[in-house]
This record gives sequence, structure tokens and C-alpha cells, in this order.
Amino acid sequence: MMDNRGTLVVISGFSGAGKGTVSRALVEKYGYRLSISATTRQPREGEQDGKDYFFKTENEFLSLVDYNGYIEYAQYVGHYYGTPRKFVEDSLDEGQVVILEIEVQGAMKIKEQYPDAILLFITAPSIEILKNRLVGRGTEAPEVIEKRMRRAVEEAESIPVYDYIVNNEEGKLEECMAQIHSIIESEACRVSRRKNFIASLKEGLKEYQG
Repeated sequence: MMDNRGTLVVISGFSGAGKGTVSRALVEKYGYRLSISATTRQPREGEQDGKDYFFKTENEFLSLVDYNGYIEYAQYVGHYYGTPRKFVEDSLDEGQVVILEIEVQGAMKIKEQYPDAILLFITAPSIEILKNRLVGRGTEAPEVIEKRMRRAVEEAESIPVYDYIVNNEEGKLEECMAQIHSIIESEACRVSRRKNFIASLKEGLKEYQG
């Protein structure tokens, strides 16, 4: 009698902190599953539908909301983002580690539904570096970058709700990944996650009871 339910890992962070890069690298190195979010924003250069995001019109997105097709969804900088329910539930039932890369609003909703979810917040070493990364991407207008920085002010208020904060330093992706992997491995050993296994140990010890 083992505990085969998978682990849900929520990764959030300021825009420009590199949470997307970190999430994809974790999947590639450790075989975790990355839940692909749906969004109404336009694809950036190089992004592919069904690989980076499920790109939807607003009408398409909201129709799935009506059918309870998302675990959570939220608006961020004028666009909708949501986590498809079926993929997450199926993967957890298979005992997989599932990574959700979502914004702070969505993370709070996930925690309500999945109290055992691990909440990780990724940040850059400083706010100056964070803004420089956004500017360096060259994909957004200055006014959009300012919106993202103002949004970061709000997001910072929610950091204490997260379980862990991880610093993603430039050129140190491996160190960042190793730290997160270590957190996930440690969490798997929590007593609260091994109730069935503990029950099996107790069952096996019954013959030695006085």
C-alpha cells in the first residue's frame, strides 16, 4: 500500500525572472511534466501553439470557463491565462510531478483546491536586473514593460504565501534547477504525503504488539 498520487508544483515569479526557462529545463532534465497553459495573448516570436501555450481567442477561452475546463484562470496585463484541468488530474493520478507555471492570482486558487501543492516563487537578484531582462527581450513596448513592473509591486505582496523563494541568477540555471529539484525530492518525504505507506508499516508491525 503506497502513496502513488503525484506532486503538484506551482512556479510563479516576476515577469523577466526566467520562470519559463527554469520550468522547461526542469522538465527536460528530470522528466517532470509541464502543464501547458491556455492564453488569449498573441504568440511571441518562436512560440508554438500546443507547445508553449494553447493560444485561444477570448471567446474560445471563455467557452471553456463555462464548462469548468480550467483549474484556475485569471487576467494578467489585459489577457486571460488558464490551467486546463484534465491534463493535471490525469498526470497526478499517474504519480507524476506536474509543474504549473502560473501567475500569483492563479497560484492562490490552486492552493485552495490542492492544499499539498508546493508553491515556488522565482525572482531575479534585484529589481534593476529584472527590468533589464524585460528590456533586453525586445519583444514588448515600453508601456507594456511599465505595466509588468507595476504588476510586480502587487505580486511582491503575495510572496509570503509561497512555500519557497528561489533566486534565478544570470548564468546559474543549473544551480537554480538543482535547488528546486532538491525541494521537490524533500517534499516527497513529508509524513503528510506518505500516510498510506505509514499505515502499511503499522500493519506489518501488528504481530509484534504486546
